[in-house]
Amino acid sequence: MSSAPSFAELGLAPEWLRAVAEAGYTQPTPLQSQAIPVILEGRDVMGGAQTGTGKTAGFALPILHKLLPQANASPSPARHPVRALILAPTRELAIQVEESVKTYGKHTQLRSTCVFGGVDIKQQLPIVRGGVEILVATPGRLLDHIEQKSVTLGQVEIFVLDEADRMLDMGFIPDIKRIMALLPATAKRQNLLFSTTFSTEIKKLADSLLNQPQLIEVARRNTAAETVAQSAYKVPQEQKRALVEHIVRTRGLRQVLCFVRTKHGASRLARQLEKDGLETSAIHGDKTQAARLEALKAFKEARLEVLVATDVAARGLDIDDLPLVINYELPHVPEDYIHRIGRTGRAGASGEAISLVDPVEMKYLTEIEKLLRKPIPISSVEGMNLTASRERGERAPSRGRADAGEARRGRGERAPHGEKTSRAPRSERAPSAPRPTREAEREAAYARNPDQPVPRKPAASPHPRADAGHRRGFGANRPVPALLMKRPPATPVPADVAPAPAAPAHPEKA
Repeated sequence: MSSAPSFAELGLAPEWLRAVAEAGYTQPTPLQSQAIPVILEGRDVMGGAQTGTGKTAGFALPILHKLLPQANASPSPARHPVRALILAPTRELAIQVEESVKTYGKHTQLRSTCVFGGVDIKQQLPIVRGGVEILVATPGRLLDHIEQKSVTLGQVEIFVLDEADRMLDMGFIPDIKRIMALLPATAKRQNLLFSTTFSTEIKKLADSLLNQPQLIEVARRNTAAETVAQSAYKVPQEQKRALVEHIVRTRGLRQVLCFVRTKHGASRLARQLEKDGLETSAIHGDKTQAARLEALKAFKEARLEVLVATDVAARGLDIDDLPLVINYELPHVPEDYIHRIGRTGRAGASGEAISLVDPVEMKYLTEIEKLLRKPIPISSVEGMNLTASRERGERAPSRGRADAGEARRGRGERAPHGEKTSRAPRSERAPSAPRPTREAEREAAYARNPDQPVPRKPAASPHPRADAGHRRGFGANRPVPALLMKRPPATPVPADVAPAPAAPAHPEKA
């Protein structure tokens, strides 16, 4: 079998090879080896890849290469029209992508910037109006700029839709269709769509966007990375917090990412763990952008032992060598499980994901296993008294009122922004009532009401699998002390997805 190609063999210009080498990367990931030549050829791409596969560099490097002839030092905005548009579902992911573009493009005069909600648009206007060749944006804020006439899309040559499945979940599709209508005709531009999962809705979107695309996949669809060791513990809801503390302390962990379903639940758990003596913070849709970035910075620097996050807030979060992800509450949409555990085990490194499963969550675990097409090992906990106090299917008393009330409020809140094409002039609006940005509305609605993501709903089974009660019964005694004391070995990586052994971490663990 021939060895994987080097970056030089992929046909990239010296400017990009130099930037990649300075970043410490020597060998492309399997996805990069496949995607970069296809994008350089000018073909449309439908990419299916798990997180941690080097996706961002997989499209950023060839985009920079193709735009290099148009780089110039002119101060005129007219000489710097938007030629590549990259849409991302959240501000965190948009920031991450644009940072990658700047890293790889630092030896050229190509301009780039990132626009997203949560900050005053006036801060972004001077940069955007000054001209940029590469624009990274969240859909809502991009439409705000279009209405301000600070951005025109008539010269876009390359259009990238990143994490399309999350765009769907957050209700962004109407906004994306409005943006697509402002772009040059499909045949006159190159289109790249990336998604971790491929649902029927994503396929329909791809059909409307892509022109005879090349399908690129580095793993079986709707699967978790093979480098992530997955397990679960049977534990009642009211005892989960004690188990999190036990795991963190007995293993001496400094970085644990803990997922919950709601903003209220994230804040509450963070406060409780802080009282237990663990350095903890939370990120969710109600946090300001500055607060989110500060929490992420502290977590990356290992100044936080636990970061509690909702699905929306953690989207695009990139932590090198994150040892453990804990699903404090299982997601109601099975595909979200894949996104969550993809925060660890990135770019060939090993990682671990633990799910804490209350009796009423068993049906969600069953749906996740159906998606993965394999069971998740479930074990009892040794060293703690975690005997279940309730029969299967009974409501957990500690979870109900606050979170349920939040969900009810969420259902009555404003629906995702639709297809409106006109608004009252800004001068007519009341200055005392600032308007939330579109992406802020999506993030808030999704975090408040994750049980009913728009427009897609989980294909939930009303009953657990027939053998689940016997296999996972709360009276079972299958202690696995190794799971608490050290990381279990990861499943061997198939040869066709394993990265080259001699390389450092791959570019852009996106």
